[in-house]
Amino acid sequence: MVTEAGVLYGRAGEQAAIETLLSAARAGRSGALVLRGEAGIGKSALLGWAAEAASGLRVLWVKGIEAEADLAFGGLVQLLWPVQDRISALPGPQAEALRAVLDSGRTSGQDRFLTGLAVLTLLADVADDGPVLCLVDDAQWLDRATADALLFAARRLAADRVAMVFGARDTGFAAADLPELRPARLDPDDAARLLAERGLAPPSPARVIAESAGNPLALLEFAASQREPDATAGPLPVADRVLAGFRAQISALPSRTRLMMLIAAAEGRGHLPTLLGAAETLGVGLADLEQAETARLLEVTGGTVTFRHPLIGTAAYQGAVLAGRIAVHQALAESTSDADCRVRHLAVATTAPDEGVAAEIVRSAERARARTAFTAAAGLYRQAARLTADAGTRAARLGEAASLALAAGHGKQAAELVRQAAPLTEDTKARALLAQVEAATEFELGDGRGAARLLVEHARSAESSDAVAIARTGARYAWSSGDRGTVRAANDALDGGDPVVEGMAALVDDDFATGLPLLAEYVAHAPGSDPGRTYCAMILGDDTVTRELALAEVARCRREGLIGLLPQVLQDLAGAQVSAGLHRDAAASVAEAVRISRDTGSRRRLPRLNAVVARVAAIEGDERRCRELAEVPPDAGGAASTVALALLDLGLGRYESALDRLETLLRGPLGYTTVAITAAADQLEAAVRLGDPGRAEPAFRRFEAWAEAGDQAWAKAVAARCRAMLADDEPHYLRALEWHSSGERPFERARTELRYGEWLRRAKRRSDARVPLRSALEVFSRLHAKPWADRVRIELGATGDSGPMAEPAAENPLDRLTSQELQVVRLAADGSTSREIAAQLFLSPRTVEHHLYRAYPKLGVRSRRELARLDLGLG
Repeated sequence: MVTEAGVLYGRAGEQAAIETLLSAARAGRSGALVLRGEAGIGKSALLGWAAEAASGLRVLWVKGIEAEADLAFGGLVQLLWPVQDRISALPGPQAEALRAVLDSGRTSGQDRFLTGLAVLTLLADVADDGPVLCLVDDAQWLDRATADALLFAARRLAADRVAMVFGARDTGFAAADLPELRPARLDPDDAARLLAERGLAPPSPARVIAESAGNPLALLEFAASQREPDATAGPLPVADRVLAGFRAQISALPSRTRLMMLIAAAEGRGHLPTLLGAAETLGVGLADLEQAETARLLEVTGGTVTFRHPLIGTAAYQGAVLAGRIAVHQALAESTSDADCRVRHLAVATTAPDEGVAAEIVRSAERARARTAFTAAAGLYRQAARLTADAGTRAARLGEAASLALAAGHGKQAAELVRQAAPLTEDTKARALLAQVEAATEFELGDGRGAARLLVEHARSAESSDAVAIARTGARYAWSSGDRGTVRAANDALDGGDPVVEGMAALVDDDFATGLPLLAEYVAHAPGSDPGRTYCAMILGDDTVTRELALAEVARCRREGLIGLLPQVLQDLAGAQVSAGLHRDAAASVAEAVRISRDTGSRRRLPRLNAVVARVAAIEGDERRCRELAEVPPDAGGAASTVALALLDLGLGRYESALDRLETLLRGPLGYTTVAITAAADQLEAAVRLGDPGRAEPAFRRFEAWAEAGDQAWAKAVAARCRAMLADDEPHYLRALEWHSSGERPFERARTELRYGEWLRRAKRRSDARVPLRSALEVFSRLHAKPWADRVRIELGATGDSGPMAEPAAENPLDRLTSQELQVVRLAADGSTSREIAAQLFLSPRTVEHHLYRAYPKLGVRSRRELARLDLGLG
């Protein structure tokens, strides 16, 4: 607790932690800290001390206001206002996002995380002039849009000379991944010193100290009241007892003073002109606050009214009767010049349906939506629905609230809103829209099958313009969830009228000759902006098109600041990069997607991302890492992980285990997926090496039919290799190598060369065997596929090859870089400036410079000019 002399008692540890953060910022390193604890424990005092200790740092303040918790960007405006002159220097989409924060009439795109990126860039830009300290008090009352933006920035600041300290109560501000510190309770000695310092001598000091339970605010309030703490309070939390004490103080004031305090509490922001306008309507004035000021419950300075502690405002508001609160909010609604503040007060003051008020609230919700403050917009639509008499209109507004809640990441809230809306309307279109929101919610919460069935049911009755989109989404949910029946039902709902759904329905029944050409035709002719193209290209196993589409979509997301979409697109890209043997690139893509998913709270995606690089670990024979990455739920990601574990077993010679895994997968609900069908090549090799090829022949014949119908060169090559293993003849190996000349899937080509070399060696053609074996060794070494490279070396030794064995290729300097350093140096080598790189990778320019500084010595260069001369591989 801060004394009037600026001294803190019992806070040495907390001060040291904050000083460490400040010192790091002065030295060029960013950091964040959350001070977490109950009301009155001293969080605000510590933030005040931090501001005083921040010599050499520019201090920016944000204070959460309970009354503004549902007001879009109410907190962020406080941060931006003193530095708004720097906004014009930001990249275009980011600058527009922050201009929209400051001007509720502007729009800022559709990605709610773009504002966080803009805050990150702005703070880094301000820090170019010197280190910055951002202090956020009462973070539990920040509106969600502000909290999301500040947390995104806090997690991504690195080498930017920015320190951020948040003060928050135990609930209401989730800050995963940020370090937290809980201010300690004052011990009896420090409590006694604080009382003495303040000149407080309660009748029973020991009892006051004990009753305050180490809470500084409680200690001072109990002592200042000059009465014994209530021994009958029992187990009430200390904060509640302090609140009761404030209520008692307020109740002893004149009624006109209590009314002025109620107006101040209801207004919330402390904006004196608005407060006085409402006061005039209610027949009171500024002079009526005199006794409250004298009692040190609040203070009036300039144009602001401030309660000494937020609990005093809470006590003033909660202590008033409902009719009094309604009258105050009505008066405030009439006195404010801010349209969104007016709506806030009207919503509280209106207790019966009123279409005029509801319409005003909807307009406020649309302003919030346009600025991507989706949580605030959802809350406003919910309030509008409460004041709407017409059932159909109420259902529509609840549906909008549900859609916005889903966009804000509140799946459970969205589901509840849909449940409220559904019984209110029989309109087919409205019910279809509600079904889409509910299905998306169920899918995000893990019930893909339920989501798919819900959509397909509504696709049957939806208008033709909506039915295709609904059925496609339903079919996709069903496909990824292993629900063959619902994929078929989606096709039935459209009477086979859509190539995507019809193709998927054919594939779940192994009708490859029908399904694959339908999807290929769609991929070839669908509009370039259609996100379904990439998904269908992955089902086809068309690595080249998948990679091209994913790269284009990644570029679009970076250009337009669509951070929320990027993890899925990077996941798609990473899968294609693994297939192409670009393992470092895949790792970089996944690492970026993981960082963004964590920073944006989308942790459910992490297992699917891990499943992509689990295959790389399997190829490399890294068992520990492969098993860690392969721990995923039983969905399509689970199929990929099962296949990765089987490949690991195959590489390590555990053929029975590999067979068991793949046989179980094919018998399961996901046996029709591309990753399961194409794993038949691993299944057959394991069976052949066990001397029981017949065990895998049905799976191989199915894969062979799939490869023929799909007409992908790599798949035909792998099928020919499998046929060669069964027939034990050379022509099929030669045909496989001919198909491999397309250059796709180098790991599979090397496996074919290994098998062919083994066949040649067994045929006593040792000299001939060395050619494919050495080619295979080169690829396996480059891919760090140790188990496979070791197997080749054994085979080469058996051929009598006395030449130098290609040990793992000399270390590639790129392997010394972290995934983010790799991304940065490639962009820098292409001529992009640090600011351009920062905008693309959603980092700050200073962090980009930090990565370059660390990368240069690893690559043996000293400048961008030298960097541009290096072969940095494919992006």
